[in-house]
Amino acid sequence: MSETFEKKIIKVLKHPDYKPLKLTKLAKMLGVESQDYSQFKSAFEQLRSAGHVIIGERNLVTLPQLSGRVVGTFRANPRGFGFLTPLEPNLKGDLFIPVGSTKQAMTGDIVAAKVIKKKTTGKAQHSSPTGRITEVLERAENKFVGTLVKTPQGWLVQPDGRAFIEPIGVDDVTAKDAHENDKVEVEIISYPTERYSARGVILEVLGKTGRYETEIESIIRRYRLPQTFDEGCLGQVHKAASQFDPGLATDRDDITGKLIITIDPPDAKDFDDAISLEKDSRGNRILGVHIADVSHFVRPDSSLDCEAKTRGNSVYLTGKTIPMLPEALSNGICSLQPGQKRFAQSVYITYDRDAKVLSRRFANSVICSSHRLTYRQADKILAGHTKQTDSQLVELLKNMEKLARLIERRRLKEGMLQLDLPETELIMNHSREVVDAVPADSSYPHRIIEMFMVEANEAVASLLDSLNITFIRRIHPEPDPLSMKKLSKLIKSLGLSISRTPDRPAIQSLLSAVRNTDHSLDVNLLILRSLQKAEYSPVHLGHYALASTNYCHFTSPIRRYADLLVHRLLQSYLQGTLATSGNGAELAEVGRHITFTEQRAEDAERELKMILILQMLNQQIGQVLDCVITGLTSFGVFAQSSRFGVEGLIPLSELGPDQWKFNPKNYNIIGRNTGRCFRLGQSIKTTIVSVNIPARQLNLTLA
Repeated sequence: MSETFEKKIIKVLKHPDYKPLKLTKLAKMLGVESQDYSQFKSAFEQLRSAGHVIIGERNLVTLPQLSGRVVGTFRANPRGFGFLTPLEPNLKGDLFIPVGSTKQAMTGDIVAAKVIKKKTTGKAQHSSPTGRITEVLERAENKFVGTLVKTPQGWLVQPDGRAFIEPIGVDDVTAKDAHENDKVEVEIISYPTERYSARGVILEVLGKTGRYETEIESIIRRYRLPQTFDEGCLGQVHKAASQFDPGLATDRDDITGKLIITIDPPDAKDFDDAISLEKDSRGNRILGVHIADVSHFVRPDSSLDCEAKTRGNSVYLTGKTIPMLPEALSNGICSLQPGQKRFAQSVYITYDRDAKVLSRRFANSVICSSHRLTYRQADKILAGHTKQTDSQLVELLKNMEKLARLIERRRLKEGMLQLDLPETELIMNHSREVVDAVPADSSYPHRIIEMFMVEANEAVASLLDSLNITFIRRIHPEPDPLSMKKLSKLIKSLGLSISRTPDRPAIQSLLSAVRNTDHSLDVNLLILRSLQKAEYSPVHLGHYALASTNYCHFTSPIRRYADLLVHRLLQSYLQGTLATSGNGAELAEVGRHITFTEQRAEDAERELKMILILQMLNQQIGQVLDCVITGLTSFGVFAQSSRFGVEGLIPLSELGPDQWKFNPKNYNIIGRNTGRCFRLGQSIKTTIVSVNIPARQLNLTLA
């Protein structure tokens, strides 16, 4: 609890809208209950003794001022300036590093900077502090992926992304048989100085820039995604596969005769969840969620377990999967393939007629999936296209839909938030080039499986919590009050109504009001950005968006290490050997690591998708895009393509012949002479001006 309070205190004190409060009022704003105040005060005193917070004039709580030498992480901007995020929290937040003062630091570098005092008056006193980097203490990277280009000055590698802005000089490109426009991996041998640019050596040629195989390999290298498994892992998998005989399992419930189905995307291979649904003698529904028993094959501290922990999760890149476990497991003996006997851990949840939980039961089982459906196939059956479809399957799907809608209704009543953020599905030709994008399938069978998985995850978390076991939870912290106040301001700038500090019911009402309207995208994005990110941690915080007190990930052990850890605890419980409460510090470290690998996977997936779309748009310069304004700044307008989902920038100079001013209070941009106004959520037509694929930039102008 103390660590939780420390995080909450620092987060709210760092918020730009925070105004210093006395400790008791700060506790009240954070919603600290009277019985928890002593722990809250203890957490505050720990922060204070470490110098992270101070009590200033009139006993007001603030962060310390920036002064003297500051150490932090640098974030570069393509325009030459950057920002330093101090390792220690402070009153002014990030330190602005102007052009010429970056000392050639790169994004992610740990640097030391000197704070430059400026004589300011009036409102300027609240502007971002300025600094000059004096030393690069630790380089974030020494290997980069980029495109090889030939210039009059020699060969250069232009790095991909925004981490390293300046090109890297290379010599003797013939040593690796590199050619112009090749994508290469380069290692820096001398970092840039004020007089000289960086120099490097080509480690490997990845292929010709622009080709699908080259771009996907470059993403794998950029994010350091592991690919091959060592001999120890493969040997363990081979042994497990050769010894697997489900017929010899006498200590498991044999439910191979039950009607059990899987519903997954059409290209799925790792089927880790299956569903059954029956009624008891009283007419109550019994939902069976059957999850692949990966823990039977992956033993703690084995080479396979260590590799799975390192990877953290599977990575799903466009057209390629990098699995957490070797395919002989993930697509083989663990996968709940139709017609194959497989080991599972089963969760049985009994519901009354209103889908309220009456009881829960857990068991080890042997199952045999009867049918493998895609989401689209299930949707067609539910829509009445039942010709040549087994009548029992049709009845099962209809009953699944009825139960899922009841569960969804109940959970919404309890406060669950459902964001509506449309996803795009890329259409590729035979050369693996993106030629179009269409809205991804969002039919109701997706929601059916989502609701059932949420129920199973919550059931297992509630069981472990009742046993006072320390375990990896999936937590989603409650948003701080200042973030909610800012959300309220932004929502009102759209002309919509919401309370000053919106709670879950207020957010639910807002989401319902904008559904299928022009404000749907921007409102959903604003809410998403106002919420904290979910993470893995043993801290008991609950899951805000799901309105769940106890929640964990249990339903995808083939592709998530967190689920595998939970499976092992459930296995111990079922075997009657659960005797330890777990090592909280060790689990906290594991939680931080797998939260990182999850974010890394999301970033890699998102960047590859952007590259492929930008390659297509690069062939459509001058074309018009329908967009929605998703961001406003002092230098321009960010607009997201409604069709392709990528965001581009319209500089102020491209808004028309006027003097444009960004108004942060009302969050809009207004032309001084014309009075024309640009607001969040506004639909606009834009024209593609240029595409910078290495920098991941789409440049637009008003159509």
